[in-house]
Amino acid sequence: MDNSKDVNNNDNNKEETKEQPKVEDQWLIRRCFIYDEEYSDCTSIRARFHQYFVHGKSIDCSQWKKDSVNCYKWEERQDVKAANELIQSEKQRRKERLLPHYSNNVWTRRKSPPENWNDPLPEYITKDYEHSYLNIKSKEMKGEIPPSFDVNYKCSIM
Repeated sequence: MDNSKDVNNNDNNKEETKEQPKVEDQWLIRRCFIYDEEYSDCTSIRARFHQYFVHGKSIDCSQWKKDSVNCYKWEERQDVKAANELIQSEKQRRKERLLPHYSNNVWTRRKSPPENWNDPLPEYITKDYEHSYLNIKSKEMKGEIPPSFDVNYKCSIM
């Protein structure tokens, strides 16, 4: 009798710890509510006005809706096909976003940082920084100088 109870408990634990299937590049999938928000934002009146101003026409927002549906299929049913479609969509979106960067022929890319990137700052900059508010507060936080309160210091938000 005891053995049958243990077997049943093990079966229940296996069902509870059912793992999601592994999908390559799964890290690209965002949370599902983000796709909903992107679709909602894309179809809003404000966004449509902006699209018309920038592109001269409304852009197609249907891909955000498809991504949302695929995300929920993946999240709720572990549908691998939906996850792969979603990942392909994210890769395409990334490719389109980075295309201007890679097709740039105006600037030459560096192979390494400039030689003097880590040189000390010029003296006039370090002299100005010495008495700056940020430097004083930094020293106060580190305990290098005692905390001070400047009664003449006023901050106004306009």
